[in-house]
Amino acid sequence: MYKAVSLISGGLDSLLATKLIIDQGIHVEGINFYTGFCVEGHTHAIRKKDKKKEKRNNALWVAEELGIKLHIINVIDEYKDVVINPKHGYGQHMNPCLDCKGFMVKKAYEWILENEFDFIITGEVIGQRPMSQRKETMPIIAEESGAGDRLLRPLCAKNLPPTLPELEGWVNRDELKDFSGRSRKPQMALVNFYNIKDYAQPAGGCCFLTDKKYSAKLKDMWQARGSREYELDDIMLLKVGRHIRPSENYKLIIAREEGEVNYLEGYKKQFTHLRILSHHGPLTLIDGDPSEQDLVLAAQIAARYSQGRQAEQVEVEIKTPEFEAKKLTIKPLSAEQIPEKWHV
Repeated sequence: MYKAVSLISGGLDSLLATKLIIDQGIHVEGINFYTGFCVEGHTHAIRKKDKKKEKRNNALWVAEELGIKLHIINVIDEYKDVVINPKHGYGQHMNPCLDCKGFMVKKAYEWILENEFDFIITGEVIGQRPMSQRKETMPIIAEESGAGDRLLRPLCAKNLPPTLPELEGWVNRDELKDFSGRSRKPQMALVNFYNIKDYAQPAGGCCFLTDKKYSAKLKDMWQARGSREYELDDIMLLKVGRHIRPSENYKLIIAREEGEVNYLEGYKKQFTHLRILSHHGPLTLIDGDPSEQDLVLAAQIAARYSQGRQAEQVEVEIKTPEFEAKKLTIKPLSAEQIPEKWHV
């Protein structure tokens, strides 16, 4: 029996592409690369506004639905070069989509060589994404990844030259698809054919680098630090809280609700942090190197987002990572005193 590994993002396209190959009698296992920028299982799980949304890792869920094994592989450190130095540049925001897809396929190709699998499946569709899924860029991914004609895109295979699995008769090309463009109608028709009742959102949304607000925070962090290097905690914190930068030397990360307070609690040993003592208010982390005067302003800003925002005086506690504490009594800033340009 021939064996394939499928890149499982958790979205509908990878589910359908994998199902098409499984139905041809191929042994398929899934692979999911964790970069640190994945949307899955993070803010959706901690924010109250998402309470009604089922908390699940969609890649795991797809694998379970298909009845296949899923390999989740941490590529956080290796992926840094893709984000920092994308050969093919960024998309609309900070998304290095073409380099990203090439990286994922390259890692999958290394995996099939190590594990004696025969080819790779992706859920790509020609014309669906403006950067990585164009007819002229698809050969680039196959070539630069090293996968060559062992890379099969079942949803749009009939629009591309035959791959090794098709030429060798491992899969029947006639049973593959010719989807193209951004319309989801062909996928919906296939969903109905397979009687699939539940699936993740049809397109996009699986990577924070495609998000305008997240990308702005990433660029702000790089600019303030004068370096594009980052650690996992850095990029995780960009997903949480209200970010306000009064000065280049520091910014505030202010929890917006209870779930974010609980999450930020885990970082108290790494950051100077503020608590509102006299009123109910959010936990605030300070990222950077604030002066004593900066800390007073930070306390005034944090108080603005507490229930003491209208009070004449609010008591704030400031603790360093070493838990040296001091208390300030300040007057909260008004909304008008916090310029829009401070909001990252």
